Amino acid sequence: MCSISQFFVISPRGDTIIRQEYRGDISRDAAEIFFRKVKFWKGDAPPAFNVDGVNFLSVKKNGLYYVGTTKFNVSPSLVIELLGRLTRVFKDYCGVLTEESIRKNFVLIYELLDECMDFGVPQDTSTQLLKTYVHNAPIIVKKSSFNLGIGKKTIPSSAVHKPISFGKQVRKNNKKNEIFVDILERLTVLFNASGSVVNSSIEGCIQMKSYLSGNPPLRLALNDDLVVGKRGGSHGVCVLDSCNFHECANLDQFESEKLLQLTPPAGEFVVMNYRVDGEFKPPFSVVPVLKETSAFMFELQIKVRANMPSSNYGGQMKITCPVPQGTSTIGTVTPAGNQSAEYKEKDKVVVWSIKRFNGGEEHTMTIRCSLSKSATSNVKKEFGPISVEFEIPMFNVSNLMVRYLRIADTHAKYKPYRWVRYVTQSDSYVCRI
Repeated sequence: MCSISQFFVISPRGDTIIRQEYRGDISRDAAEIFFRKVKFWKGDAPPAFNVDGVNFLSVKKNGLYYVGTTKFNVSPSLVIELLGRLTRVFKDYCGVLTEESIRKNFVLIYELLDECMDFGVPQDTSTQLLKTYVHNAPIIVKKSSFNLGIGKKTIPSSAVHKPISFGKQVRKNNKKNEIFVDILERLTVLFNASGSVVNSSIEGCIQMKSYLSGNPPLRLALNDDLVVGKRGGSHGVCVLDSCNFHECANLDQFESEKLLQLTPPAGEFVVMNYRVDGEFKPPFSVVPVLKETSAFMFELQIKVRANMPSSNYGGQMKITCPVPQGTSTIGTVTPAGNQSAEYKEKDKVVVWSIKRFNGGEEHTMTIRCSLSKSATSNVKKEFGPISVEFEIPMFNVSNLMVRYLRIADTHAKYKPYRWVRYVTQSDSYVCRI
């Protein structure tokens, strides 16, 4: 049985924003103990650890820690799944998962916790079922946004951050009947020192959030050329190695027509998870060249190329490269424009930042590294590996596409607005030197 003694939400500064006591068998300073432990942990703290017989389990979202404590020998993965579901419920009802939103909606959060948990035991974490019992209306908090698309038929990405609520005031404010579909892909790619791909995979999902009144059934059609679990097709065919679906999806026509019939629940949910393990063309290729110019000096060139159409771009790119511990000074040369390089001496890393990396472009940064003592044979091994972080809007690598999204109830009197977005992000994007 999954049972927790306490639940609390902690800000990045250590403030306890939300605290709920369930069993009274753990000290009330547990939140302070947790934050102190996490703050002084070497590197990132794990999601589960034990201090003096108390198990601390947590998830981190937007800088906030959502923590459960227990003295019982519970399954860590079960409690972490519970915390993840609670954050999704909070997001559905508050709109955004930020410190300001949690603080302003603390009454609503406590009401949700009362309905979701009973004496520390999970009861229900379904947004659809909770709407019958939750009566507090959310206080809407605006979130800064940026437009991911181009042209007149796009809207700000913050449009999906409206709360799922059922009060009269919210229905009045949210007059549009809208549905949002996100195709999100996270890439894992490993390059060797010559720039060749050693290992690669894609973790993707189709995520949906519905603001349609009446909860009408939907028809979601994917690529005609979609193939699941069968490789060896022609070039350009969308091949997924594995996938699974939400329980609301009817798969009767998926095999023949690549059509999913859905009755979407309230709130944000994942329609389909999928994975690609086969070869694909990475959106960015990385090639490092390391030279020893003298006994005390090394020069490292990092060449990055965008292997995608010129109409796409990588946003807020960050390329990080560790340097030897014996480094005394660092000099960098970057192309002119919206680029910068910073040497963080405490961490011994160089961070190359590029605000916008357009498709088809190629950029090179040069790092000149001076050592405090003569180089040894092991110094070269202290360079790297290079890691790359990026987000590419309106682009995906797997070629999975939404052909159409239709509302099956043709008698509906309202006009629905349908929005589809594609986002590709780096997960573990690494190049060895």
